[in-house]
Amino acid sequence: MSVTWEELGARSLARQLPNVEGRGVDAVVRALHAIGPVQAQTARSPYVALAARLPGVTRDTISATYESWAIVRGSNLRGTVHTSTPEDHALLEVAIRYGQHRFYERTWRLAEHRVEDVWEAIETYAAREWRTAQELHDHLRGWLDAHDAGHDARIDDTAGRSLSFGHGGLVRRPLTGGWEGQGRPGYRTAATLLGPRAEVLADVEGSLDALVRRHLECHGPSSRHDLAWWAGLGLTVVDTVLARLVADLVTHQGPDGRDYHELPGAPGPVEPPGVRLLPEFDATLCAYDSKRRDRFVTAEHLAHLWNIKNGLLQAPLMVDGRLTGAWRLDGSGTLRRLDVRWFAGTRRPRKAEVEEQAAALQTAYGVTLTGVTVARAD
Repeated sequence: MSVTWEELGARSLARQLPNVEGRGVDAVVRALHAIGPVQAQTARSPYVALAARLPGVTRDTISATYESWAIVRGSNLRGTVHTSTPEDHALLEVAIRYGQHRFYERTWRLAEHRVEDVWEAIETYAAREWRTAQELHDHLRGWLDAHDAGHDARIDDTAGRSLSFGHGGLVRRPLTGGWEGQGRPGYRTAATLLGPRAEVLADVEGSLDALVRRHLECHGPSSRHDLAWWAGLGLTVVDTVLARLVADLVTHQGPDGRDYHELPGAPGPVEPPGVRLLPEFDATLCAYDSKRRDRFVTAEHLAHLWNIKNGLLQAPLMVDGRLTGAWRLDGSGTLRRLDVRWFAGTRRPRKAEVEEQAAALQTAYGVTLTGVTVARAD
């Protein structure tokens, strides 16, 4: 069966815009399970993502869900920060252990130990109390010097320092400010807070299979390139997983000639009307191969949203299931002004549609909007 970009987008939106009842902690967990891990190096992103998908949920409820460890934040997929359910976090840990193992080897340049030995040392150090990034970096340097005298680690640049706290076996929380802010983070060992995960880590094949299934459940239909990009795994690894699973998958031929896979019994396509204010690095962009994001956005509009040179994305505006603009909050503190810009040649969002989403954003993010501007992008 052949599908268009629009059909792929409509099928993915059936997963990304779930109909979740309630607005309490349980609803937040169910919504996050449905949409999958939310990229969260910008701390507000999970709050904005839930505002767009669970309108009416409050900032306090989302924060309480974090505080109860019913959802967690940590570095995993592609070495970036994500918010996920604890069950997904264990699978994401497998992804970073497997996908970035060689990067750790090249950076740490161990002479006498394995990368796994250093990970274990970091987790032991962070098991009993919250550690800062600097404490983890100092501990890593001290451990290497004491236990692997012949190492040639390169850990003082930005990438090298991140490996001391970006290990997937840790979770993080703000030590200052709220979960929605960019306060100083602290790190603890995931197994201490969430329970043992040795079985998941030991069964690499089964866990990678489960990881691919989770992507298809939340984001499919997906190509092998989509899966590799999202999980931070090589195409060879993804191909091996798909070879084990493909007999149980539904496969479509995409408009680019690639095969797009989804789980049997997946929901049919939807074309949701109206406006959504999505966060930076939303799954409608970052769950898919960076060269094939056509299901939700044209190449021209993607170039406006995504600065390839520095990797930054503007917060996208979704209108009728397509990304057709961007938005931002001007000001500082709790008083902000919402500025929405739509791209020429697309449907202009009606002020009432934007204000409805603005109300959900205020409630979920805990800001007060002093005004709303809707204008065409320059």
